[in-house]
Formats: sequence, C-alpha cells, structure tokens
Amino acid sequence: MDRVFKALADPTRRGMLDRLRARDGQTLGELCAGLDMARQSATQHLAVLEQANLISTVRRGRERLHYLNPVPIHEIRRRWISAFDEPRLAALEAIKERAMIPDYVYVTYIRGTAERVWSALIDAELTASYWGHSNRSDWQPGSTWEHVRPDGSGIADGGGVVLSADPPRKLVITFGMPGQRPEDGAGTVTFDIEPWQEIVRLTVTHTGLRTDDDHAAISLGWPAVFANLKSLLETGEVLPQAPWEMRPVR
Repeated sequence: MDRVFKALADPTRRGMLDRLRARDGQTLGELCAGLDMARQSATQHLAVLEQANLISTVRRGRERLHYLNPVPIHEIRRRWISAFDEPRLAALEAIKERAMIPDYVYVTYIRGTAERVWSALIDAELTASYWGHSNRSDWQPGSTWEHVRPDGSGIADGGGVVLSADPPRKLVITFGMPGQRPEDGAGTVTFDIEPWQEIVRLTVTHTGLRTDDDHAAISLGWPAVFANLKSLLETGEVLPQAPWEMRPVR
C-alpha cells in the first residue's frame, strides 16, 4: 500500500495514469508525447508505477505496451469507503461537478430607454421578431412563461417560471421547460436593465447550468439574441440571417 501512495503522490505519474485511462496499451513514446522530460525520466516514473502494480506491461516485438491496472486503487476504495458511504459520496460528487460549471454573464449597451428594453423582453410579438420564438406570459411573479413557435403551431419549445419582476429594472425567470423551477433542474436567468442618459446597459446572468455543453450553447445563444434585439430597437430592423434562435436548455 505504501508503494501505491508513493506512486500516486507525483503529478507526472498521475498524469500518465490519466493518459492510460483515456487510451490503454500505449508505448513509452506515446506516453512521453507532450511531456517535457527525457525518455529516461519517463522510464523511471513508469518503473515506480509498475512496482506499485498500478500498471502492467506487455512486450510486442521490440516495444513494451503499458496498461492501467486499477486493482490497487479499488482496494484502497474498498478499505476506506464503506457501502453506506457510496450514495452520499456520489451525491457530493454530483454537487461538485455542477458547482464547477461557471455562471454565464453577458452585457450589451442599447440606445434607448429602460421602458423600451423592458417591453422588448416581455412583448410576445417583439420576442418573436428578434428571438425567433414568442415568449408568452403575464410576467407576474409565480406565473409560467412559454417559449412558443411563431409558425401557428402553438407548440412550446421551452419556458419556465417568473421568479420576480420589477419593471423596468429587473426580471428573473427560470429557463428550462414551462413551469419548471430551479429545484426541478431549471437554470435561472436574470435581466438587469440600467439606464444611463440615452443608453441602457442590459446584463443577462444565467446560473444553474448543468453541463459544459449547456454553457457552450448559452454562450453562443445570448450574444446572438441580444445583438438582434439591439438592432431592432436602434434601427427598427432585425439582423439579416442572424442566428438568434436559442431555446431553453433542458
């Protein structure tokens, strides 16, 4: 057991195990690719891992293929983690992974008034013109809002719940499916409208994103939506062929 802990104490050796976990059966040259060290140093690290029984090697001609052996790590897990701890640790891991997804914040400046920007956020016809979907609700706290196709089908592709509304300064909604709340897995979107002379600073903050893919989609969607909103309010026209359609993540 001491050899296992000694082997795992070094970040380079942990990195080698990570590389084998991603693709087992690598040669010395493949494991060294991208590492800033001589082959001799890499060989010494591999020897420590092999002595700890964390890897095994198989000869193929003149090459040695290295394979990850998870048994020692499994033995550590079995020795110090009881079956009763498994559900609790799994829940903590899920919370940790979710906490690592960063919040998304986007800021844009629009020439106009706070009242016009507020109206653009809640008016069904205006949202249909710059968002590609119509956002429908009475926008009262506790009410459901729907992200509805404007093609006449009336099908909601997303939505949420209005958490708070302070016209024309702040609107807070959940972002998922109609009626979905944060405890049900929906994200939360806050629109802050700050007037300054003839310019309005519009900030959208999106929290509660569940995956990196969700974050990537939102990072593309919000700038497109608000570039089109800005164009509509400042020029009266939407952007030509703008990729503004963004549906709530589920």
